[in-house]
Amino acid sequence: MIGRGPLFTEDYRPQFSGHETFPLRYGWLKKAFDAIEATESASEQGDPTNRRIFLDEDAIARFGVGKNMVASMRHWAAATGILEDGPGPAQISTTPFGRALFGSAGLDPYLEHQASLWLLHWHLAARPAKTTWFWVFNYYPSISFERDHLIRGLERIARDRAWARVADSTIRNDVACFIRTYVAQYAKTGAAQEDALESPLTELGLIKPVGKRDGFRFDRGPKQSLPAGVFAYALLDFWTRFRGEAATLSCESIMHEPGSPGRVFLLDENDVMTRLSELEDVTRGGLQFSETAGLKVVSRTNQFTLKIAFSLIRHDYRSAPRKKAA
Repeated sequence: MIGRGPLFTEDYRPQFSGHETFPLRYGWLKKAFDAIEATESASEQGDPTNRRIFLDEDAIARFGVGKNMVASMRHWAAATGILEDGPGPAQISTTPFGRALFGSAGLDPYLEHQASLWLLHWHLAARPAKTTWFWVFNYYPSISFERDHLIRGLERIARDRAWARVADSTIRNDVACFIRTYVAQYAKTGAAQEDALESPLTELGLIKPVGKRDGFRFDRGPKQSLPAGVFAYALLDFWTRFRGEAATLSCESIMHEPGSPGRVFLLDENDVMTRLSELEDVTRGGLQFSETAGLKVVSRTNQFTLKIAFSLIRHDYRSAPRKKAA
């Protein structure tokens, strides 16, 4: 298999586990964030051994879920950028993103805004850490698929890249978890109530079931619920991670490069171009779209940083109505 992007670098390390087969669920990120934030509030340096919060015998009672779900909760909090490894080997820390969303003055501690869901999706699918998420949104070539298509595709790339210790069963479980993250599931008669819970990311409608049970399609096209500030932040985040301090970025890269907003948000070219044409107003001149001799590019000022880009998201929360709380 010939490809480009992070999955095809020599030092890439795949990840197909950690979630214990449970998709992200409502309330988990807030619970995980609050537990770690409490240890940071108790001391200026934080608790150097607070990783035990997810490992102690009383973790089940603390979080109100089973042992495997506690591990899954910690996994999702890290994968979505809410928590990160701290300076000590046994320490976990809250992140600026986590504090902005779930802190005492957080933008959306109960995930009542679509902007929050788009940001969480961006953290999962725009970064190569979660292999299935990144590959499906950024490499899979078709608009429709079946579960087994994804499994076989990932098995093939694992063989071609000679990724060590990647079992077929692990890939199969990861694909099942991926689909449950984005597609609403209906519990079978007699299923446990916990098994009927859906991931908040199903609300984005990015993947829809079609026909038979294992048939799905991507909802590629305009995304009315994707706020302008989130798009601008995602664009600069992609730019910074994949193009560094480059002064310009081609519209082609923004639409089609692995890890780009066009790929991750499943936008069509018309919608991307519409959004790019509005960037100068949205970013107050920080990003500007231009077309010269048929070459379409976006340029950035040195002063337009990721911190400033994230501040634009606050307007998304002020201007958008809250969705119905789950």
